[in-house]
Amino acid sequence: MPMKPYWKQVRRFSQGICLLIFLFLFRQTDYSGTDTIPYAVNLFFRLDTLVLAVVTLAMKTFVSLLWPAFIIIALTLVFGRVFCSWVCPLGTSIDLSDRFIKPRLKREPDLKFLKYGVLTILLMSSAFGVQFLGFADPFSLLVRGLAFSLDPMMNYLISGFFDTVYTHAPAFVSDLTEPLYQGLKAFFLPYKQSFFHLAGLSLCILTGIFLLEFLGRRFWCRNLCPLGGLLALISKFSILKRIPLKSCSHCRLCESGCRMMAFDDNSRFQPEECNLCMDCLEFCPDGITTFRFSLPRPRPFVDITRRQMVVAGLAGLALPVLTRTQAVSQLPHDNIIRPPGARDEIEFSALCVRCGECMKVCINNALQPLFLEKGIEGMFTPVLVPRMGYCEFNCTLCSGVCPTGALEKLTLEQKHGFVLGRAYFDKNKCMVYVREKSCIVCEEHCPVHDKAIKFDEKTVQRADGTSILLKQPHVVEALCIGCGICEYVCPVEGAAAIRVFGKDERRS
Repeated sequence: MPMKPYWKQVRRFSQGICLLIFLFLFRQTDYSGTDTIPYAVNLFFRLDTLVLAVVTLAMKTFVSLLWPAFIIIALTLVFGRVFCSWVCPLGTSIDLSDRFIKPRLKREPDLKFLKYGVLTILLMSSAFGVQFLGFADPFSLLVRGLAFSLDPMMNYLISGFFDTVYTHAPAFVSDLTEPLYQGLKAFFLPYKQSFFHLAGLSLCILTGIFLLEFLGRRFWCRNLCPLGGLLALISKFSILKRIPLKSCSHCRLCESGCRMMAFDDNSRFQPEECNLCMDCLEFCPDGITTFRFSLPRPRPFVDITRRQMVVAGLAGLALPVLTRTQAVSQLPHDNIIRPPGARDEIEFSALCVRCGECMKVCINNALQPLFLEKGIEGMFTPVLVPRMGYCEFNCTLCSGVCPTGALEKLTLEQKHGFVLGRAYFDKNKCMVYVREKSCIVCEEHCPVHDKAIKFDEKTVQRADGTSILLKQPHVVEALCIGCGICEYVCPVEGAAAIRVFGKDERRS
């Protein structure tokens, strides 16, 4: 049965609903007063077919958390690359930006082969043990950009505005402004003001995706998105077909207006490039364009040459070799403290998609993205930075929002016994040892049942001849879990006198 033009409105409705669901889940990835989140806030990552493929190759086994991705595979086999235009929140956001960003090139170069090249690099490098998904997966890029930069900026500006009004213009504070602010805090603003490393870089990457629209509509989706490339390959076997298979010679409106440039140089339709936006149903003046179900007859080729595929494959093979031969791979990483529930480093690196969900949900803003301390393959992975915040003893939120199981889900009892690292005193900085001043702050805040920080009472002879009884602290390593609260509350300026170091598995 032919499809009518109103399917375009149905598509827009689907886009709007999916975008609202994404934004709702994004906001729910936050502390809400309890240690549980009642929603599957990581749903879009678990639906991501690219995450399924890359993580499966990197782990050499199927990760059960990612089974929802098979739903998208089934939809693609039936309808084609429908996910990109009906579901994907990044694609919807790019469509919305069309109102403000117009293509400037008269003739855009055909670069569709790039997405297959990026896909090949990701799959090949994952198969050889190094996973770079976080640099190209659309959901990782979108969530990181929102969580690390746009969300904190929005909260800072809105909260700052109301704080200024309350401080400098209290006369304007009325029964309207206070409920408005409370409503924004309850439904729109994050629980806390967060600060993240790499916020500027994350914002630049996300902004760059939108600025690519100056080169052509849906430039990212057509030419660079590896998820789009994977879905394009699967859609070659879909049973929903566009008719006619070639643009009419007397018109070609559907070809010239296609946002996905789904026609080759001979005006033949390329079904794997079509995302079923349904625009062409309105373009056709004769009303002959439609979509029908028929048996799949996949074309035997895609828009990438054999030479380009070989180059991409070699690049995907070279990246793991490069990461394992750089000097940083031989250095100890005692300063890297992984979040609670983190698997051993090899499995963690293979599973972590650098989505930023765990960092966003961290109550104390303690989890931060890594830069190049562990090489490019560790970039954007989460680490605990105790001087910025500590791991809350009664919180398991970060392990609950991880979409791939890089952080294993912990019960509260398991969390209490999970060792992130160990604390050590720097006696050259601790005021008890250096200044001979009494201080018990670190011991007071230690959350473990039998304090991991103990004291040795010692009488110290001062320079003026007087003596004082001091409680000199030390760490009982068998009791310390490395939560970082002692380092966070240490009153010494600059670097703390007590430092937490991670578990370097090679040294262990």
